Amino acid sequence: MSPEEIHLVAPESRLETSRLFLEPILPAHAPMLYESLRDEKLYQFIPQDPPAPLQALTDRYDSLSARRSPDGREAWLNWAVRERGSGDYVGTLEATVHDRKATVAYMVFVPYQRRGYAAEACARLLEHLVDDYRVGVVAAEIDTRNAASIALVESVGFERVGFQKDADHFKGSTSDEYRYEITESDWAERRPSS
Repeated sequence: MSPEEIHLVAPESRLETSRLFLEPILPAHAPMLYESLRDEKLYQFIPQDPPAPLQALTDRYDSLSARRSPDGREAWLNWAVRERGSGDYVGTLEATVHDRKATVAYMVFVPYQRRGYAAEACARLLEHLVDDYRVGVVAAEIDTRNAASIALVESVGFERVGFQKDADHFKGSTSDEYRYEITESDWAERRPSS
């Protein structure tokens, strides 16, 4: 391993919360998540479209299951989020880690939205990034029209630190974006006690 390659911390370990299992993404998750990921409502504020066909999602998850970028400098951490009680998959969660910084993204499937799953999963992810990867700053970039996502990151302790006009153009309109960040010290003050 070259000095610039990132060290992966227990990349195949499942993370847990009181209601959720965060399972490291594998190609085997593709058929279990495919139909939920095809809901157009999930893509209103992101420059992606639903996966088609299933093989494309399987191939993507195969690539992500390496848990690192091809050059080895970034950790690609992706999870399928599963509800403990029912066993249903309720969404996905991801983090890209590089040089003590991370960027996170999340998706909660439509039938499971507004139940606090994203906040619970994101809090566990922050704990993992700070404690295990020693990340100093975690960021999220959010379309300014996505009120639910903005409320989520603010509830976990992220603060708005930037604004980019015309950050992207997709689905026939221009997207402005907010950048949110939470530092290691801010998370230490806010994290739930164990």
